[in-house]
Amino acid sequence: MIRYIRRAAAFCLLLLVALLLNAARVQVFEASSLDDNPANRRITIHRYDQPRGNILADGRSVTGSKDTGEQLAYERTYRYGPLYAPVTGYASQTYGTTLIENAEDPVLSGTDSMLAPFPLWNEITRSRQPGGDVVTTVKDSMQRAAFEGLGGRRGAVAAIEPTTGKILALVSTPSYDPGLLSGTGSSVTDAWRQLNSGRTQPMLNRAIRQTYPPGSTFKIVTAAAALDAEVVTDPDASTDTPSPYVLPGTSTTLPDEASGCDEASLAEAIRVSCNTVMAHLGVQVGLEGMVHAVGRFGFNDTGLKIPSGVAKSNFDTRMSDDQLALSSIGQFDTTATPLQMAMVASAVANGGELMYPHLVDRTTTHGGSTVHTTRSRSYHRAMTSQTATRLRQMMIDVVQDGTGSNAAIDGVTVGGKTGTAQHGIDNSGTPYAWFISWAQAQDAARPAVAVAVVVEDAAADRADISGGGSAAPIARSVMEAALGD
Repeated sequence: MIRYIRRAAAFCLLLLVALLLNAARVQVFEASSLDDNPANRRITIHRYDQPRGNILADGRSVTGSKDTGEQLAYERTYRYGPLYAPVTGYASQTYGTTLIENAEDPVLSGTDSMLAPFPLWNEITRSRQPGGDVVTTVKDSMQRAAFEGLGGRRGAVAAIEPTTGKILALVSTPSYDPGLLSGTGSSVTDAWRQLNSGRTQPMLNRAIRQTYPPGSTFKIVTAAAALDAEVVTDPDASTDTPSPYVLPGTSTTLPDEASGCDEASLAEAIRVSCNTVMAHLGVQVGLEGMVHAVGRFGFNDTGLKIPSGVAKSNFDTRMSDDQLALSSIGQFDTTATPLQMAMVASAVANGGELMYPHLVDRTTTHGGSTVHTTRSRSYHRAMTSQTATRLRQMMIDVVQDGTGSNAAIDGVTVGGKTGTAQHGIDNSGTPYAWFISWAQAQDAARPAVAVAVVVEDAAADRADISGGGSAAPIARSVMEAALGD
């Protein structure tokens, strides 16, 4: 009898060992795959069982959380939804996350290991901390000035602090309320369908995810390339460029909308916006030189993050000379985001040094302790300091006595450049109105802000009228807000 009892005990012990081994296999080796299994609803329930951390602008939260009493307990709310949608993005229980809600999700959701009181605490306890906060660089007064200036028209504004790279405003209109997508159910799916089928594309972040032909605003980049390459040594000397200008290797002539462009100097070409002079200078710099120059401003960079990803601004690396001429005046295949063109203005304002743009100032724990601070850093030296000084004066002349007079601010040094970009089949589309600028108070040691504005549905009778008439006043209001802070 004892022998049978021993055998039964040994068999039970073997079963117990097998059970323990299988439990260890499931809990240790298969835990990750089970966690990631779409059928495991416990992960989703756990994700929404506590309030999400907040996104702040100018010290005030622009997001919140509410207890729905449902299985997915906490739902995201937005205090100024359409105004800050291009900054926050959305956090949806149905459709996931975008923009800062996505890029900083570990902090906001409380899963970032840096929020834990001790190293490896979350991994050992398989827990998470209360959601941390994300403090943005955005200034509320500037965000509102840009949003109200666009007035619901299709367009975007980007504003940067030139000496630090901090993004002070990022606006895209028409906009939408991210709160409409926060929860679950038919109301959310209906809102998603309507927003994505809308002709005006309100969910498109035009400031960083849409590229446009930059038109004459790109002439600042071409001028920097010509000066740095010493194709032009005296900005006030004649460039020997006829008007109209015959595109190289073709019989096609490029006209000027402005008068006085025949053999105009570089300074005059920038002031009144001569297509012929700038196209000719681009060809003289050459394809290799232009590609190298535009890269220093950020064109063709596929890895720019602020921390959300930014669409690549394009300048072709293979072109014939006639295509290069058109590209050098912001046409052909040259495209840019509004953020990219704000970077161009910022580089000029900051003496040629382009700082890396960033939208997050710091992240904190729920209690307010700093987790990470974004340090200002150089992105590229876009041009020499001498070239930047010359371009600063040319942009000042545009505002004081050129096409950008609508951006002038009493008692403030303002530099700018207008642009009207043709598009559509045979340029039949309504031109895009552009304006890039920077502003510096007369008693200040450094510029306060660099701004880029694009308006898609502006009216234009000729080149630069829409840029000066439609976009420049918006830039002026944003610069005034920056100087008033």
